[in-house]
Amino acid sequence: MANPRVRALIRRRKWGKRDWAITAAGFTFILLALGLTLLFDSRDPRGRTPPTFDHHRHSTQGLVPLTLLHRAKATGAFCLDGSLPGYHFQKGSESGSNNWLLHIDGGGWCSSIKTCNIRKGTALGSSKYMNRLVPFAGILSRHPSENPDFYNWNIVKIRYCDGASFAGHPESEFKNGTKLFFRGQLIWEAIMSELLSLGLSKAKQALLSGCSAGGLATLIHCDEFRDHLPRDATVKCLADAGFFLDEPDILGNSTISDFYHDVVQLQGVAKSLSKKCVRTMEPSKCMFPQEIIKNVRTPLFIVNPAYDFWQIQHVLVPVGSDPHGYWRRCRLNIKECDSSQIKTLQGFRTSMLKALSKVEKDKEGGMFINSCFVHCQTWMAETWHSPDSPRINNKTIAESVGDWYFKRKPWKEIDCPYPCNPTCHNMITRGPS
Repeated sequence: MANPRVRALIRRRKWGKRDWAITAAGFTFILLALGLTLLFDSRDPRGRTPPTFDHHRHSTQGLVPLTLLHRAKATGAFCLDGSLPGYHFQKGSESGSNNWLLHIDGGGWCSSIKTCNIRKGTALGSSKYMNRLVPFAGILSRHPSENPDFYNWNIVKIRYCDGASFAGHPESEFKNGTKLFFRGQLIWEAIMSELLSLGLSKAKQALLSGCSAGGLATLIHCDEFRDHLPRDATVKCLADAGFFLDEPDILGNSTISDFYHDVVQLQGVAKSLSKKCVRTMEPSKCMFPQEIIKNVRTPLFIVNPAYDFWQIQHVLVPVGSDPHGYWRRCRLNIKECDSSQIKTLQGFRTSMLKALSKVEKDKEGGMFINSCFVHCQTWMAETWHSPDSPRINNKTIAESVGDWYFKRKPWKEIDCPYPCNPTCHNMITRGPS
């Protein structure tokens, strides 16, 4: 449920379609992926510097401390507000000592000076507001029952604070007093440099993953990640709810395409996208996963609901495309959709499956496309691997990903259309509409 203060603030301001998109995206991801506490600075209220944490002691208690990337100063790899980027690291053990799992946070994007300035006052644009201790659950969990294949690996949660899926470039910064830093690519490179020095350079097995905007970052940087690691290492990438479609909204407007165009232009994202793609089409089109995957060499696994509620609310039915409120209830709860609306949603599902055809045909590729009304599913035990998790052919997401990574059993799972799957515990969101 959205924070009432956030809703009140949004109601008081008359924002345009794109402002709505990024604000809703940013706050939705904050609430879903990181919790309301991410909006507040977890430093001592008297302003003192946080104490030095013992990684092992806190990790055994289920909380993993934030590490600020001090070496980033040398390369200028700063968050939107100029603060240091950060990550959470839990060291592997026993058979997982030489294996690494990296997970990139989600959190939408900012496409204008206005929305980036708003963002820099939150944990999605500044490490000043990031929680210093976070739990590791789902694909990050240390518990074998919750995370059977990766529980004892070196696990890293990369905090997202640039607003362009770690793909912005400083050449696009505005030197007009806004004091915004577009350093996403530099942040990515600085974090990789640090992790390589901590042992990633000797990895035997590695998996780069990410949720939502972090899933998109995973796709953008997948081959780069592969190229950093030993040639004989098993390296793969997993994008969770990051397969954003280049589809018109219900009025035929190119809402998401226009929005991505503004992100790419503002933050200079084109330099981080496929050179082959950028040479053949408008650069912002190359930010869409359906184009990215055409040029990725590294094995990919796509986890995505066919009825991704974020995409339904911001790509298919953004607020501006429903002036009379016909979709108001349906876009927040698929169980409230009438037969005509369900038909539209089924068309969106068909578009997603078509866009994923390359992964489906790729013998190294994997997918788990369920019929749930949800967004990110790998970072929570409830949706990753638990007795009540969503299943396709009686397999959880964790089991499907493990089968794909270790090449154990068939690993391409595509669900039947809604409402056929009784294991979908559909999430109902009540954000601004």
